[in-house]
Amino acid sequence: MSFGVKNGGNFITKRIDVAKLAGVSEATVSRVFNNVGPIREETKQKVFEAANALNYQPNAIAQSFAKGKSGNIGVIVPYLPKVHLLSTYYFSEILSGIGMKLGEHQYNLLLLFQTPNEHKDNVQLFQSQKVDGCIILGARDVPSEKEDIARLHTRGLPYCLVNQTFDDDEPFNSIDAKHYDGSFEAVSLLIKKGYKRIAFLNGPMEYSNSSERLKGYQEALRIADIPLKDNWVFEGNYSRSSGLKIAQEIGSMLSEVDAVFAGNDRMAIGLMQGLGEQGFQIGQDYALIGYDDSDVASIIQPQLSSVHVPLFEMGQMAAERVLQALLQGKTESYQERLPVYVVERQSSNRINRG
Repeated sequence: MSFGVKNGGNFITKRIDVAKLAGVSEATVSRVFNNVGPIREETKQKVFEAANALNYQPNAIAQSFAKGKSGNIGVIVPYLPKVHLLSTYYFSEILSGIGMKLGEHQYNLLLLFQTPNEHKDNVQLFQSQKVDGCIILGARDVPSEKEDIARLHTRGLPYCLVNQTFDDDEPFNSIDAKHYDGSFEAVSLLIKKGYKRIAFLNGPMEYSNSSERLKGYQEALRIADIPLKDNWVFEGNYSRSSGLKIAQEIGSMLSEVDAVFAGNDRMAIGLMQGLGEQGFQIGQDYALIGYDDSDVASIIQPQLSSVHVPLFEMGQMAAERVLQALLQGKTESYQERLPVYVVERQSSNRINRG
């Protein structure tokens, strides 16, 4: 049995094809996807299974008009003055993944900025029909933001956090990476190469990935029986300028530190620049590993060793989860973690010092 209409060598599945395979009327298929009227759960399941088997994607724009929806998925990002946020590798990769997945389903990406001290009730975005779902980037572990996310969660609204995970007693929907593993593996690599005095340039602790990386750093030192020194741990804000600034402090202690692990590539590159201005060179005075494996890591000289994080895939998965909740008319709690790995380049080569 074949379904659909052939167009240029491809079959285009129609709603009537789904109805035939599910053994229901075309009107029932329409009601299921538009969530109109009382429909038995068994019937819904048959329709969803048939749609998946035929790779049928309902026209999201038509659905939006039928249901009084916007056809928009809001993506909430932090607004930081003087920071070109969307030009950074981290945000551009995640947004590209989100945009590609939304485009496949004919949904629009609506970019929304939130200043760090601004209290925004994201539930209002749904109530005003401005968005049908939302994805939150750069969420922080602070009371006002947690309260807003909790309201989205308790109301069963389709949302997803990207790269931010809260405590187990707050099981918010999230797509994240295994940052503890990434930090542990990066520091363990430095130790394996013979480094014993490893400093850590971390980001703000209000982000879960910062606290996870700190724990990974601490555990790698503990297993290697290397004492943890508090004055070897520094905090930047994930910007290149913060790495450049902290280079002044780290440069003054390179007699007792022989390697640095940085919480992202931007800080690592700022640190490399600042130490270079002081006359210190990678491979002679210190080793360095960054985080995110951004494009620039393989371009600068020497090339920067870094932890690869699947940012594009995280964006795709977040969009897919939100779209799935819209399609099924319900949201299930989920916390997913994607693996990371160290990409070894020149900057982590063994230091040749007397």
